[in-house]
Amino acid sequence: MRYTVILEQEEDGGYVTSVPALPGCVSQGDNRDEALANIQEAIKLYLDDCIDAGEPVPLEAGREFVDVDTA
Repeated sequence: MRYTVILEQEEDGGYVTSVPALPGCVSQGDNRDEALANIQEAIKLYLDDCIDAGEPVPLEAGREFVDVDTA
């Protein structure tokens, strides 16, 4: 499965990550690589919880990306 991850740098140098399609799925890390590894683990746990509870696995829908050239 593929999900959009929002990666935001904190003022102290760490990163916070979240997954818009998975409410409450948030993680952090001291650097970009750690933050991305941690959110990947958080996504797996989130999906496992959905499956264990017999709930549907959320799918990401409705996202479109647009490339914009600047002059």
